[in-house]
Amino acid sequence: MLSHLPILQVVVPLLAAPACLLLDRSRLVWIFTVLACGLSLSISILLLYQVSQHGTLSYELGGWDAPWGIEYRIDLLSAYVMLVVSGIATLVIVAAGTGLEREIPLEKQTVFYVTYLLCLAGLLGIVATGDIFNVFVFLEISSLATYALIAYGKDRRALWASYQYLIVGTIGATFILIGIGFLYSLTGTLNMQDLAARIPDSAGSRTASTAFVFIVVGVCLKLALFPLHLWLPNAYAYAPSLVTAFLAATATKVAVYLLIRLHFSVFGEQFASSSLPLHGILLTLGLAGVFVASLVAIFQPDIKRLFAYSSIAQIGYMIIGIGFGTAIGLQATLLHLFNHALMKGALFLALAAVVYRLGSADISAFRGLGRRMPWTMAAIVIGGLSLIGMPLTVGFVSKWYLILAAIEAGMWPVALLVVTGSVLAVVYVWRLVEAAYFQPPENELPEGLDGPDRREAPLTLLVPTWLLVLVNIYLGIDTRLTVGTSGAVASALLGGGQ
Repeated sequence: MLSHLPILQVVVPLLAAPACLLLDRSRLVWIFTVLACGLSLSISILLLYQVSQHGTLSYELGGWDAPWGIEYRIDLLSAYVMLVVSGIATLVIVAAGTGLEREIPLEKQTVFYVTYLLCLAGLLGIVATGDIFNVFVFLEISSLATYALIAYGKDRRALWASYQYLIVGTIGATFILIGIGFLYSLTGTLNMQDLAARIPDSAGSRTASTAFVFIVVGVCLKLALFPLHLWLPNAYAYAPSLVTAFLAATATKVAVYLLIRLHFSVFGEQFASSSLPLHGILLTLGLAGVFVASLVAIFQPDIKRLFAYSSIAQIGYMIIGIGFGTAIGLQATLLHLFNHALMKGALFLALAAVVYRLGSADISAFRGLGRRMPWTMAAIVIGGLSLIGMPLTVGFVSKWYLILAAIEAGMWPVALLVVTGSVLAVVYVWRLVEAAYFQPPENELPEGLDGPDRREAPLTLLVPTWLLVLVNIYLGIDTRLTVGTSGAVASALLGGGQ
């Protein structure tokens, strides 16, 4: 059974999706989806343990040996990212038990769960597979499901946001597919390990360099790197709140994983550096993303849109780490990939509670919220402190390693810019704190929601939110899991391992 864990990681949500249609009640479908996501999380934990104890796992599908057959290859990086994706997916779907009812009609919820599981299967498949064309297939599965999830938003603008993402996502996928085609024409293989062995023989080849550029641009569209980010604010702002929580904590993280995997494991650091000035480009775009997105976030009245722009800034921090081209820089990126998923998952789940309670995520709805919904607002404050990078939170850990990477590379101005970017985060987080604790409520609560027993959102929303908040604090103090794993992965990738 344990030997089949790599394929079960993808098969469980993939088969659970159509199975949902056999259940005729939305409550049963929700319970079934929670069990499927919980099983995926358990498999991720077992895979991380197995890989950390016994090394990389290889699973060959259909009895065909790699590179001829499709191989699922789980190394420490894969297991690390799958833990993030499956963990967030489980907590979000638990919150959906009551959190969906105010944003998605009951008759549409079964199809929503089907789409959610398909998206999860696609994201996990991208991380698990060792075949580059299989990456494209799973990328399309997750993307198509994502377009549908965004379109479930009750605001009509959700349809436009979904369509906008569809156009941009299709362009990105086309770039990736063209790059894969160039690689196949050059090497005659699609297995990523085999590609890594053959690409060095093509050093200096225009075909290989062109493939690399196409793939990098396509992936950067998917991860919303500035200035290729225009699809993201609307997608996050108009999607159902729980969909936003899921996508913000997983989809862009998987895209960052894909950039790291292709850059370091397939093409290799030496090839990437010789093909184009990638480090300088990534540093420049990452810093631009941090400052432009943070400044725009400060002036947003819609808090979902505010944190959407914040996500673009945080993606910038991850890209800066890769841009250093050092082990500690890559470790900072991997740390922030994991930590940002925790903090943004907590923030968007808390926002889902606000939307459930008040029906709005506008800044005016936050006036007096510290007294009306003290637990929810406390979660937002702690998540915001983590976003800023305050000590004793996970945000501090990844920002600290990013500053260390800048100092090690002799880039003191970059270190100062990272700190300045965190100061901008203080400004937009303070707007929420000021409204919640220092301004009176704008009006009374909506009818039917003003009883003393309805001050807070339901426990199915609060418990997952606070689990993520507590993990934010715990892993900000005990960093053995994140720092140890990310350090081992960074050393292996830059040392030619894995």
